[in-house]
Amino acid sequence: MKITRETLENQQIWIYGGSLIFGGILGINKGIGTNLEWMISPLIAILMYGMFAQIPFLKLREAIANFRFISALLIGNFIAVPIVVWILTAIFPQSPPILLGVYLVLLTPCIDYVIVFTQLGKGNEKLILASTPILFVVQMILLPVYLWIFIGEEMAGVFEVAPFLEAFLFLIVVPLIFSVISQVWAKKREIGVKVLEFTTWLPVPFMALVLIVVVSSQIGRVYSDWELIVRVIPIYILFLIITPFISRLIANIFNLDKGAGRALIFSTGTRNSLVVLPLALALPENWATLAAAVIVTQTIIELIGELIYIRVIPRIMMKDHSESEIQ
Repeated sequence: MKITRETLENQQIWIYGGSLIFGGILGINKGIGTNLEWMISPLIAILMYGMFAQIPFLKLREAIANFRFISALLIGNFIAVPIVVWILTAIFPQSPPILLGVYLVLLTPCIDYVIVFTQLGKGNEKLILASTPILFVVQMILLPVYLWIFIGEEMAGVFEVAPFLEAFLFLIVVPLIFSVISQVWAKKREIGVKVLEFTTWLPVPFMALVLIVVVSSQIGRVYSDWELIVRVIPIYILFLIITPFISRLIANIFNLDKGAGRALIFSTGTRNSLVVLPLALALPENWATLAAAVIVTQTIIELIGELIYIRVIPRIMMKDHSESEIQ
């Protein structure tokens, strides 16, 4: 059977699920898992290039011009979500390294596979695509501020600026520049068109590779510190349950259409685990181990939650009027 890009995209949920399982199996052998850790950032960079290359930059102004959506997106991710996270961590207190991992992952909105799940959940993925640079820049600016507010100067001092700048440049700026070059090249040369077409194959397989490498390299940490890490699971589950309702309220306030409203729900409910993981690994060793394990745990729980999201959000939470009438 010939494998097409459409086949990959239609089967990506199962591909990602299989990647998690395969990564867990590889991670049983600590030698293999540890040796794969260096691949996390390069694979994420290639994944981001594949994602950014699909953004229609000529229509970017049109998407960003949707002031209501951008306003709702920023309020949802950078005002509502931090309040929810603060309340949940107050209800379920954690030790400092674990708390740091929770804040790292829950205070940063996803900019990669949220696009895929928004599309599967019948949301307007073009709005999410267009907003990814804004989301990343704002979260990188605000994350140190949130850490200082929530956990004080002592813990925020554990961070250095360099890892944040390195992540931003390597994982976002460089892939973004190459994706723009690819699109300009495609307008001038036929080979550029072929290169741009090739990039459409990158997101699914590289997302799978990223998941395999992340899980295999970090699952040992999750297992060894399971008694501590299991305490954050209620936070992650409640986060996935609460944020859609808050996002729906925000969508109603800004009078967003169904596609934009669903996109908002997916954005506030999906976190930036794959991008902040390198930041966690850059922490001092005694902090990095627990923080990274906490982030990987969130990734696993979130992917399960996304499978529920893509069915519940378009069918129950934000149904089209036509669907309501038929049923």
